[in-house]
Amino acid sequence: MNLANKLTILRILLVPVFMVFLLNRVPYGVQIAAGIFIIAAITDTLDGYIARKKNQVTNFGKFMDPLADKLLVSAALISLVQLGKLSAWVVVIIIAREFTISILRAVAAAEGIVIAASWWGKAKTITQIIAIIAILINNFPFRYINFPFDTIMIWVAVIFTVISGLDYIKINNHILKH
Repeated sequence: MNLANKLTILRILLVPVFMVFLLNRVPYGVQIAAGIFIIAAITDTLDGYIARKKNQVTNFGKFMDPLADKLLVSAALISLVQLGKLSAWVVVIIIAREFTISILRAVAAAEGIVIAASWWGKAKTITQIIAIIAILINNFPFRYINFPFDTIMIWVAVIFTVISGLDYIKINNHILKH
């Protein structure tokens, strides 16, 4: 197992640890959870970079890396709903898009077609991560100037989520016609 795949597995293993600190009344639990989330998000960037740079892209990585990302983001979003920090409709839109594109990718894979990540998909992931971090750190430092950065980033993430989903469907609609 190469380093990139180990980082992907680490990201998956960090998900329940993140949730334990976020959802339980542990001293500094939210701050620790935010740190864990940030570390996990960084591993997403690192594993892809390492796999490409060292020419170690594997089928395991192609399958598990997006799954790890979806687990991390979904766990964070669902936890934030439980804590009353995020509306459920936001989470439903984001998770519905993830299911839809995952199914599209599975259908494509059955046809021997690989759907690469698009610019919109990457932007979606980045905006979701920034929005989640902003909420986790309670809109720091923007709360001191009453600027709703966290709210703005959630809206940006939802917009990018919808646009990227529609973009994937538009570009790959030929797969659905078989």
